[in-house]
Amino acid sequence: MAAIDAPPSAAILEFPEQPAPLPPRAPRVIAIANQKGGVGKTTTAINLGTALAAIGERVLIIDLDPQGNASTGLGIDRRNRRYSTYDVLTGAARMRDAVLPTAVPHLCIAPSTMDLSGLELEIGQARDRAYRLRDALVHLNDGAPAHADYAYVLVDCPPSLNLITVNAMAAANAILVPLQCEFFALEGLSQLLKTVEQVKETLNPQLSIHGIVLTMFDARNNLSGQVVADVREFMGRKVYDTVIPRNVRVSEAPSYGKPVLVYDLKCSGSEAYLRLATEIIQREKELLAG
Repeated sequence: MAAIDAPPSAAILEFPEQPAPLPPRAPRVIAIANQKGGVGKTTTAINLGTALAAIGERVLIIDLDPQGNASTGLGIDRRNRRYSTYDVLTGAARMRDAVLPTAVPHLCIAPSTMDLSGLELEIGQARDRAYRLRDALVHLNDGAPAHADYAYVLVDCPPSLNLITVNAMAAANAILVPLQCEFFALEGLSQLLKTVEQVKETLNPQLSIHGIVLTMFDARNNLSGQVVADVREFMGRKVYDTVIPRNVRVSEAPSYGKPVLVYDLKCSGSEAYLRLATEIIQREKELLAG
C-alpha cells in the first residue's frame, strides 16, 4: 500500500487565471481519486466505465497512472500505445490522437505508459501545468456527430496527490472516491477532502465530491460492516448506496485483459458495478434537475 502523501505544494495550486469554461457538448468528467493504493481505483474505472457503456453511454477512460493498469486491464497491448496520456499532457499529441477503442462497445481509453512518471519534471515549471488535461478535453467532442459524443470521461488517477492528480481535479466536474472496507479506510480521507477544497478554491470552482464508493466489502467480516457504518456516519449522503463486494472474479478479470462484466456478467462484482452505474446516472439527473 502506497504511503499517504502530503498535500500538493502551494506552487502547483497558485494560478491567477481561471481556464475557459468547457463548451456545452463537453462530457461529464469524473476523476477517480484516492492517494492510498490498493483501494480499487483502477478496478472501479474499468468496471464502472464498462457498466456505463453497457447501459448506453459513450465513455472514455483516461489512464493517468504511470503503471498503466487500466490500459492493460482493458486489453490494450503496450505495443499498440502509439500515443499516451504523457504525450497529451506534454503537448505532443491531441487527446483524440491517443484514444483507442476497447473490446467493449461505446468504451474507449486514452492509455498510459511509464513515461508519465516523469511528467512533473517535464512540465513542472510551465504556467499552465495544472490545466493540461482540462485544455486537452475542451475539444474532445469537436467534429464528432452528436451520437458519437462522449457522455462521460472517467480519469483513473495515480495513488498520490501530485501534479498528475491535480490535473485530473482541475479538469473534473466531480471526484469519485473509492474507499476500501478495512481498518484504515478513513485514514487520509480528510487529507483528500482538504486537497479537493484547495483545488476548488484555486483552480476549479465547480469541483465537487460526486460520491464515495465502498469497495472490497466482505460480509463475513464484522469489521467491514463497521467500516461501512462509520463512513456513512462521517460522510452521510456522499456515500453511494451501492457497496462493491470482495469477489474473486473481479480480481481475476484484469489478468485476461477484460472488465469483470465481460469476464463474468453474473458474478456479484458485475452486478454491483451495474448498480453503481445506475446510481451515478440517477445522481447526475438530480444535479441537472436541481
